[in-house]
Amino acid sequence: MALIEVKNVEKIYPDGTPALQGVSFTVSEGEFVAVMGPSGSGKSTLLHIMGFLDSHTSGIYRFDGKTINDYSKEEIAHVRNKKMGFIFQMFNLLSRTTVLENVKLPLLYSDVKESLRDKRALKAIESVGLSHRVNYDSFKLSGGEKQRVAIARALVNNPQVIFADEPTGNLDSKSGKMVMEIIQKLNGEGHTVLLITHETYTAEHAKRIIRIHDGKIESDKMVNHRHRTRDHFTK
Repeated sequence: MALIEVKNVEKIYPDGTPALQGVSFTVSEGEFVAVMGPSGSGKSTLLHIMGFLDSHTSGIYRFDGKTINDYSKEEIAHVRNKKMGFIFQMFNLLSRTTVLENVKLPLLYSDVKESLRDKRALKAIESVGLSHRVNYDSFKLSGGEKQRVAIARALVNNPQVIFADEPTGNLDSKSGKMVMEIIQKLNGEGHTVLLITHETYTAEHAKRIIRIHDGKIESDKMVNHRHRTRDHFTK
């Protein structure tokens, strides 16, 4: 059974503008898939639907075998917090809060015991190479470091799938490569990854690329020559 199933999904805005038109594909557990397209192609709308952050107009979307209608509001919140991790272009950190406190945020709404939360968060921070920044306020970090904190936050509940929406969009090339290094590493450890990007170089870190244009899938192909990243981090 596919972890993610999108079948003839359409999204039409109230003014009649179509954002998605009959989109269909599946993603198996452990895959690394990039959804690539220009600005306005519908790729971020698709991610929001897959992450239960938005609803579709018609068609079927199943996550882990269930549609959004199969969940109560409380169950949807639990799925988003426990089974899904989100990484956004703008980082979405609390700027005057420490790295540790930012990464711990998802644990406040989880069943993880309070006494274990610091340990869990510190492990996630270590996994992105930022143990030396644990007590820094987020506004003091570089853009690349902020995105690595966002990745640690997405990881802290050990989600089934990581949704990354233009994770390198606000970064310089060096920081962008480091972020993609981390995301590849996470996929290698078993996390399913859905990457949204408009950049060919970034998309080619994935194993498969779905190209979308004007709300329709143009192609869905495996990546023959993936960009490989290093196995260590630079502080």
